[in-house]
Amino acid sequence: MLAFTNADDKQSPTVVGAGCSIDGDITTDNTIQIHGHVDGNITADTVIIGRGATVVGKVVAETLFLHGTLEGPATVATANVFSNAKMVGTLAYCTLNITGNTGLECKLTKRNSKGGKNE
Repeated sequence: MLAFTNADDKQSPTVVGAGCSIDGDITTDNTIQIHGHVDGNITADTVIIGRGATVVGKVVAETLFLHGTLEGPATVATANVFSNAKMVGTLAYCTLNITGNTGLECKLTKRNSKGGKNE
């Protein structure tokens, strides 16, 4: 049985499951969890790129949790990069948290403003 969120609540996350592939841009006011493959730009409040997941495109968010692979630029207020994460592109952030050994091959740019997707 599946539980559905009330449309008035508007708090349900968007989930791209493992084995799923999306070709196109995704925009949401809430959280998106990626466990598959997205070839397109993502704009969300919180973006979670899970271990084994890949995003090829631009990410704009308040908060990024990067466990998988991001091939493209990201503009965020807070970036959380975990062990085994990989990124190529430019990471523009206000706050950067790195845990463990990562495969960052990106340019890091410290931002002055706190806004992520709401700039």
